[in-house]
Amino acid sequence: MTATSKKIWQWIVGVAFVAAGTNHFLVPETYMAMVPAYLPAPLLLVQISGVAEILGGLGVLLPVTRRFAAWGLIALLVVVFPANVNMALHGWPDHAVSAWVFWVRLPVQFLMIWWVFRIYLGKDR
Repeated sequence: MTATSKKIWQWIVGVAFVAAGTNHFLVPETYMAMVPAYLPAPLLLVQISGVAEILGGLGVLLPVTRRFAAWGLIALLVVVFPANVNMALHGWPDHAVSAWVFWVRLPVQFLMIWWVFRIYLGKDR
């Protein structure tokens, strides 16, 4: 990966996380439907994960916080994995989405972890 393409990807990923985190506050009910029933306070969990995505997305854009923020985004992607499993097992209430989409999303989560590691923490960082 060239330095220019890496910088572009760093910005794309950072902005994508900020946008996704912001969306947690614009349509929280969509994200609350993903929270497994055994977890308490779905709205609070959605808000916490939204703040974490926004801070992580902003953090990876700044060289001084990039490494810490990248590890935080990786941790976040691991922590929210049960919500993706919940959607694969139970669907997404009030959304007409085929079940296969949720099953495909599970390995994509690991690809996202790898991608964050590669562009922010990898040896050619």
